[in-house]
Amino acid sequence: MGGEKSAGINDLIAGIEDNVLVRVRFLSKAITGLFDDRLRPFGTSSAQFTLLAVINQTQPATRADIARHQHLDKSTLTRNLKAIFSERWVQEVRDNANGRSKPIALTAAGQQLLIKAQPAWLAAQAEAKALLAKEGVSFDQRASRIQDPSGISIPDVRREDCKHGAGIERETLQS
Repeated sequence: MGGEKSAGINDLIAGIEDNVLVRVRFLSKAITGLFDDRLRPFGTSSAQFTLLAVINQTQPATRADIARHQHLDKSTLTRNLKAIFSERWVQEVRDNANGRSKPIALTAAGQQLLIKAQPAWLAAQAEAKALLAKEGVSFDQRASRIQDPSGISIPDVRREDCKHGAGIERETLQS
């Protein structure tokens, strides 16, 4: 009986390279690295840029709102918020404050970062989609099967989307 358990474990371990979970994690790291490489010249990471985009779309946003939209645990959110606060890309505001929460909004510097880094984000987006497309089926078609419960997509950030910005043209990507 002990030999049967051992054989089952060995089969599992031997097939770990074909494990969907492992492969998706590797894929996630590769795609994250692609975005991080494109955003590095702007002094930000993909995680920080994504937070800024979510805050831009929902501002003023509480920490709970942001965590819910991004499906983040408290420690990850706190670490990433600390970085964007230290860069002065966001600030706490009094709008919608209820004594227990301190809503967060983009600063002018945060809005400018979103605008300046948008071409890099869009280039990473196009590169990632091209890498993930297979046999004439676009990534968007494949991904449409999986819905984001928050309803927020990361971004085609437009200046007019930033609450104090003036308009610029939006680039569109063909899938």
